[in-house]
Amino acid sequence: MSTGRLTIDLDAVVANWRALDAKSGAEVQTAAVVKADAYGLGVGKVGRALAAAGARRFFVAAAEEGADLREALGPGPEISVFSGHMSGDTDMVHDLGLVPMLNSVEQVTRHLEALPGHPFGIQLDTGMNRLGMEPAEWAALRDILLPQNPRLIMSHLACADEPDHPMNHQQLSAFHDMTDGVQVPRSLAATGGILLGPDYHFDLTRPGIGLYGGFPFEDAQTVVHLDLPVIQIRDVAEGETVGYSNTWRAERPSRVATVAAGYADGLNRHLSNQAVMFFEDTPCPILGRVSMDMIGVDVTHLRDTPKFLTMLSEQQTVDDLAEIAGTIGYEFLTQLGHRYHRHYARGRA
Repeated sequence: MSTGRLTIDLDAVVANWRALDAKSGAEVQTAAVVKADAYGLGVGKVGRALAAAGARRFFVAAAEEGADLREALGPGPEISVFSGHMSGDTDMVHDLGLVPMLNSVEQVTRHLEALPGHPFGIQLDTGMNRLGMEPAEWAALRDILLPQNPRLIMSHLACADEPDHPMNHQQLSAFHDMTDGVQVPRSLAATGGILLGPDYHFDLTRPGIGLYGGFPFEDAQTVVHLDLPVIQIRDVAEGETVGYSNTWRAERPSRVATVAAGYADGLNRHLSNQAVMFFEDTPCPILGRVSMDMIGVDVTHLRDTPKFLTMLSEQQTVDDLAEIAGTIGYEFLTQLGHRYHRHYARGRA
């Protein structure tokens, strides 16, 4: 094949969901966050695997994502929408049985007027200043909303991947202040919050990045493997350069493999002259600039001639690459390109 092979281990996704589920008590429900096309890995395949494993509640970012997930799952599992009930969403929310997490007075008014009696949840802002009702807004609306039997009251932690950050306790305290005494299921923890411990678990947890093998769930099984075909191998003489702008110059006679992938496939230019690929267990440094479709790799030290090199595996994860590129694993994962041949594996976990 002339394009990379991206292998997505669905059994590893399921194993990660079960492992995160086991970190909370039996009385705590574990949902699954599958927004952004299941973090770029395919919401249909991922959603069906998680539903078959026992996940009954899912979260997406927008109603349109909820439509794709409902098509994959059919009726039954609950699908909640973080962005709430936006203008133009009413038909989808109604027809597909979506549960919008209402974020504002405007959304509350829209939902109760357009779809009286239709399920909804409530999102509160406990300090992140992104989505949700602030304390004064919630105080004005709670006596109107609570008799309407909301499905869930939730908030989101800003610094959960830093266990000692004081913001975690501040938000936990604010969430208690805003919700203690209400007879509605509550949710505060995504992956990082689950790992903070039972004080953050409440009635429902919402793991996202941890399902896909990412930080901060350090015990996660690896979900993505990326193998890239070698187009050509050439001998480069001492003093010759590789790639745009001559950013790498050979200090000895070298063998350089040109690999079929680049920044159009989500492999960031910041990996240039920094990251490695692997041939079996042997690291092979990237040489020169990552270009749109091709990357040069040093294979001088290999005894065998590789037909492909591995970019992502247990040896090098999306978080490893993200650290090199000065970003986060979420970004790397969601930007993996559409040119890859995607293979969904079972039985690897």
